[in-house]
Amino acid sequence: MRGVILYGPPASGKDTITTALHRLDARYALYPRLKVGAGRTNGYRMADEATLAQLRHNGDVVWENQRYGARYVVDRPSLTQRLSTGVPVVHLGQRPAVAAVAAAVPGARWCVAYLWCPREVAVRRIIARRTGDTDAPLRAWDDTEPLPEADLSLNTADVSPRAAAERIHRHVLADEPSAVPLL
Repeated sequence: MRGVILYGPPASGKDTITTALHRLDARYALYPRLKVGAGRTNGYRMADEATLAQLRHNGDVVWENQRYGARYVVDRPSLTQRLSTGVPVVHLGQRPAVAAVAAAVPGARWCVAYLWCPREVAVRRIIARRTGDTDAPLRAWDDTEPLPEADLSLNTADVSPRAAAERIHRHVLADEPSAVPLL
């Protein structure tokens, strides 16, 4: 079971690189976190308070954070299921989340890539999204700590999405114990 964690601040290229990974090999797919709250729905599994309460009760919440007026959750059942059927790509922006997700499923092997870009590049990217919420993502950008212990560190202002995906893919293949390529 293999997975990829893309860690970084908003506008660092997590969505774009996930798309590039999927183009390299269809087994790479975004892990849609559970979301409780308003806002963007694309890329999330929308849920209600009762669903989240049941996951908490069962001890199945691996990581939970609150941002932009919503709660975002990585849950063990869906993570395990996606690890067994492909190579999930989990987007994270908090350092403790990386360790929590990496330890959540025994036997899973993770490639952790720290994505970053200069703040002025992030500003341009956030504005280009035309979501009208520049301040909140920039606060989150400012709050995202570096991750020097990542397997790979990529400045997405200097590397194309395809080149970044190829580097991540090579790392996943190099760490594959069976030597059976993912392609």
